[in-house]
Amino acid sequence: MRPLSRATLRSMVISAAMGALALALPVAFHAVGLGSRFLPMLLPLLINGYLSRWPWAVATGLLIPWISALATGMPPLFPPIAAIMSLEGAVLAAAAAATSRLPLPVSAALAIAAGRATALAATYAAAYWLDLPPGFASLALLVQGLPGVVLQWIVTPLAVAALRRRGGLLIHETNLV
Repeated sequence: MRPLSRATLRSMVISAAMGALALALPVAFHAVGLGSRFLPMLLPLLINGYLSRWPWAVATGLLIPWISALATGMPPLFPPIAAIMSLEGAVLAAAAAATSRLPLPVSAALAIAAGRATALAATYAAAYWLDLPPGFASLALLVQGLPGVVLQWIVTPLAVAALRRRGGLLIHETNLV
């Protein structure tokens, strides 16, 4: 068996750290009454898209909502919020990795828009499947998450830029490989 490359090992460690943060932040936000409006799980998943190679970031985005649902009961398994967040987290991380060479605010905006569009489509489909009004459910998802979108768009470029200045942590050149 061949040893892991340095970049792969770094991606594994960073993804584990971002995954742990994505598990802890929602608990902290709910403890102080901020709930899911700020999309606390998605913030570390988005940042991970800039820090890790894309397969690790996407896998983390897919798995963390399920792990959180099983460990803490949030997001709920039914209605299928965990499934919707799993798709959104994966697309968010993939879009961040794919656009990481663009200016950070532009890249973050594109990644957030891709994630929210995925959540919108998945919510529409789930509401239709559950015989709920799909348009209303989708609109409610978008409006409820607006504070989180703003938080992600402000914090992500600042955090990633600070890590780039610090050096050594980002796999920016190879995160698409």
